[in-house]
Amino acid sequence: MLADLGADVIKVEDVNRGDYLRWSSKSLSAAEPSVASAAFVALNRNKRSISIDLKDERGRKAMTRLATEVDVVLESFRPRVMDRLGVGHRALRAANPRLVYCSITGYGVSGPDARRSGHDLNFLAGTGVLALSDDRDAAPGPPPVQVADLSSALTAAVAILAAIRERDRSGEGQVVNVSMSDCLLSWLGPVVAEALATGTPPRPGDLRLAGNLVCYRPYACRDGWVTLGALEPKFWVAWCRGVGRDDLIPFQNEAPGTRVHDEVRAIFAERTRAEWDAFGVEHDCCVASVLELDEVLRSPGSAADGMIVDGEQPGVTHPVKQVAPPVKLGRTPADAMRMPAPTLGEHTREVLLGLGYDEAEVDRLAGNGVIRLG
Repeated sequence: MLADLGADVIKVEDVNRGDYLRWSSKSLSAAEPSVASAAFVALNRNKRSISIDLKDERGRKAMTRLATEVDVVLESFRPRVMDRLGVGHRALRAANPRLVYCSITGYGVSGPDARRSGHDLNFLAGTGVLALSDDRDAAPGPPPVQVADLSSALTAAVAILAAIRERDRSGEGQVVNVSMSDCLLSWLGPVVAEALATGTPPRPGDLRLAGNLVCYRPYACRDGWVTLGALEPKFWVAWCRGVGRDDLIPFQNEAPGTRVHDEVRAIFAERTRAEWDAFGVEHDCCVASVLELDEVLRSPGSAADGMIVDGEQPGVTHPVKQVAPPVKLGRTPADAMRMPAPTLGEHTREVLLGLGYDEAEVDRLAGNGVIRLG
């Protein structure tokens, strides 16, 4: 996100295989399987890569030197890993008091789970999100996007920008800690507030906006699924009058499994997705088809319209399509394709020379395996 908005982001990778996403996902080119994966390119466009062995004292010195020249260090190890490597926030902020040092962790920096391993699914499980994600008595289903990863990334970006803005006033950097679990719990804020106020925590299937209202849920139609999002009374009234069922107007907040729900299901089953889309536009009642991703990517006027851009990637002969940044700035627009995703260590020499190393020093470090040159 920050790179798309114009930040010079330097990705620090190890000297062996680098970011595992380079090789653990589908390649951009079937003809060139050695080319970085599509997922890596999507997440690492507009970044520079340097490859350093932080377990070597010479590598740590290079990292510390780099920290004196940057505004922000962002890391996502478990707590105290960077300290053990000698490049934690105390060491780097001692070298550069203006540094904003941001750590993204799974469970925070203290407490019994701080050192516990985990991925997105584990954080969803440990914060109540996963248990609430399905109907009562159904197996909890992982969401199709990594909610913990994305919520913490957004939170970290906002926090970093806030810390830089504060530094503009005070002249001092600071440490920023972002916990994935904390982010998820904050996204459950209204649900948590109701549970604390009533003393009754919700169970799967209880949440109003998770399918527990007849006016706000998906429905099967003749050729697929559509969604009804008539949450405000005016939209529910418009839908009821549009289908000629004014008698249903008083039952907007009925739960699934009731007579009203059965009748609404029967009404939706009578028409196709296209007919319901046209109906939603005509009556302005928040009706929309459930689209498969391939439909979204090929349909004019869909969510992807204007959000897919072409770029280039070394080693790939065809245009590389990417999702554009969602932020639209009028004067300084974000740019998804300012730079292609880097090869491992592609900018190591360039960055180290910029830090004052000479060519001989760089070559010596490379020869000793302390750095990797792309």
